[in-house]
Amino acid sequence: MNEEVKKGAETPEEPVAEPVEQAAKTEQAEKTEKPEKSSKKGKKSNTVTFTVEEAAKLEQLAKDMESLKDQHLRLAAEYDNYRKRTAREKEQIYSDAKIATVKEFLAVYDNLERAAGQTGGEDSPHKKGLEMIFRQFEEILAKMGVEKIDAAGQPFDPDKHSAVMHIEDESLGENTVAEVFQQGFTLGGKVLRFAVVKVAN
Repeated sequence: MNEEVKKGAETPEEPVAEPVEQAAKTEQAEKTEKPEKSSKKGKKSNTVTFTVEEAAKLEQLAKDMESLKDQHLRLAAEYDNYRKRTAREKEQIYSDAKIATVKEFLAVYDNLERAAGQTGGEDSPHKKGLEMIFRQFEEILAKMGVEKIDAAGQPFDPDKHSAVMHIEDESLGENTVAEVFQQGFTLGGKVLRFAVVKVAN
């Protein structure tokens, strides 16, 4: 009887032990499987593979991109040079046109100067009127940047003066302008008209 009771008490314990062991085994198996899965996923996300053809295409695309970038830089530089060149040409054309226009009016200056100096007496209204017109004309030329060449009593300068007569005069220095026959002018540092002068000694 005691043996039967012992056997009966032992029998329910055996089936209880088996599920606990199985649960422990499955849990351990899950733990070992999970890192493998995560490591596999990590490898897939970090590495990218290309075929030889795809790699060649990518290389060609990179070369094309570099070529287009170079063309763009060259085009931008050419446009900048063109813009600067046209600005200089425009300025030069304006300067040349201004010089040509002012040159045509210098004959009017000469006539007004002669008329204002010779017409009537000091109190003559006609003379005063011509002098006023002459002064107004001088002011207009000055506003345009036209300057007179200071010649009388100055050393002769072939870059600004044109000598048409030579005299000996002890009161004047060597190679000095004794008299101005026609006024000379400059505009922006360029000689519009040489001063026609008489040189002493």
